[in-house]
Amino acid sequence: MRNNRLAASDVRSVTVLGATGSIGDSTMDLLRASPERYRVEALTANGNVAALAKLAREFSARYVAIADTSKLSELKAALAGTSTECGAGESAVIEAGARPADWVMAAVSGAAGLKPALAAVDRGAHVALANKECLVCAGDFFMQRAAKAGACILPADSEHNALFQALSSGNRDELVRVIITASGGPFRTWKPADIEQATLEQALKHPNWSMGQKITIDSASMMNKGLEVIEASYLFALAPDEIDVLVHPQSIIHGMVEFSDCSVVAQLGAPDMRTPIAHCLGWPDRIKGPAARLDLAKIGQLTFEAPDFERFPGLWLAYDSLRTGKGATTVYNAANEVAVAAFIAGKIRFGAIARLVEATLDDWVKGGNQAPLTSADDAISVDHVARNRAAALLPQIALKAS
Repeated sequence: MRNNRLAASDVRSVTVLGATGSIGDSTMDLLRASPERYRVEALTANGNVAALAKLAREFSARYVAIADTSKLSELKAALAGTSTECGAGESAVIEAGARPADWVMAAVSGAAGLKPALAAVDRGAHVALANKECLVCAGDFFMQRAAKAGACILPADSEHNALFQALSSGNRDELVRVIITASGGPFRTWKPADIEQATLEQALKHPNWSMGQKITIDSASMMNKGLEVIEASYLFALAPDEIDVLVHPQSIIHGMVEFSDCSVVAQLGAPDMRTPIAHCLGWPDRIKGPAARLDLAKIGQLTFEAPDFERFPGLWLAYDSLRTGKGATTVYNAANEVAVAAFIAGKIRFGAIARLVEATLDDWVKGGNQAPLTSADDAISVDHVARNRAAALLPQIALKAS
């Protein structure tokens, strides 16, 4: 992570890949608050033309791209009379990442976000990473490409951003372990048999965070924490045994780092994604953030407990896939996405999410498919194969009771 500092008087050019999603909304909110500091180079969206065009007009974006090629004409019409260039399809979204912006928010969800993020990495930009697939599916070569290009990777997830801040308190050879905190989700105290039968409505009732449907379900299963363990390993070059998870229901401490002198450095903040995004947007300086100030006296107490692997088997599956390597983490992510979609569609029970992921990983290993991933196409290919295999295994997993 390169310490390249912009002068305070400089205007930083910004690209937001995934500008109309929840992370994009938070990023645009921060840009809106400091128009004198930032200029928008490019914006992208998957299919929401109206929202993308509105942002492009508000921020005078130089380039916009819509992933859905059928909506290019609609986008051009919405931006008629402006100087904003328009594009559509995968190549246009990749072009947005390649445009000359100092700072890029990589928030396109899924495997579709990998190539645009790499386009920004390859020109040595500051890349705020909010796309899990870049690291979960392609962590080794993604970080290698970043190092080669001199790109600065800034973690935008709250937990990884907390670790990023805490790690600056010591040297790598002084580190003992990092600790990623987890709220425990809505099923933290439920019996395993009750979690098995949990409904979609129950899974979507997160106690602390307001998030999209997929990540909220991942939080309920703690698959999200498994994905974060994998990300932390690649992002900070950590072995699985150097990463712990600690359940912290209040979601105030987001990450901690233990050093050799037994000091533990923690980052705290209200549960608001604008805080880690603001840290990335201003880095290496800090900017004023709009999140609520932390009032520990009002909160009163912070509590902690060890994660329960019986309740949440998806978490240990993440460690297992990380140790297996050679595409296994890509399979873990792909199978989980298939499983969550099946749960939302009412095809499997909540408890079957982890069983489908485990079955897909077992099938992958037994099939001898492991090989080092050396390109984005390799990762996307493994992702595709894993999704197909998970879909094939789905009917038999759906029939099995816990």
